Amino acid sequence: QVQLVESGGGLVQAGGSLRLSCVASDSIASIYLMGWYRQAPGKQRELVATITRGGHTNIGDSVKGRFTISRDNTKSTVYLQMNSLKPEDTAIYYCCLDRTLGGRYWGQGTQVTVSS
Repeated sequence: QVQLVESGGGLVQAGGSLRLSCVASDSIASIYLMGWYRQAPGKQRELVATITRGGHTNIGDSVKGRFTISRDNTKSTVYLQMNSLKPEDTAIYYCCLDRTLGGRYWGQGTQVTVSS
């Protein structure tokens, strides 16, 4: 069973920055993709950003130009740098992992709250 441990969430004022981290218990050889989704109250879970082992990124339209995803393959860790945060970025952010041989795993989520 793959475990994902997220950290870095919290409360920040609009215009501020936060950096999320997610560490996977899986070996890098087994990981195809890692990334982040988010879910705000009353809304569906939406893509924030993902990155493949090879470095290909997919960024959600609502965060393009403000959020950056990166990964450290030596540590099976993915990072989400969030700049110019807006109140509408308030959500629970979930780390996800796709294994090379199939299967998607989710972290427990970390709360991000942006005050106006």
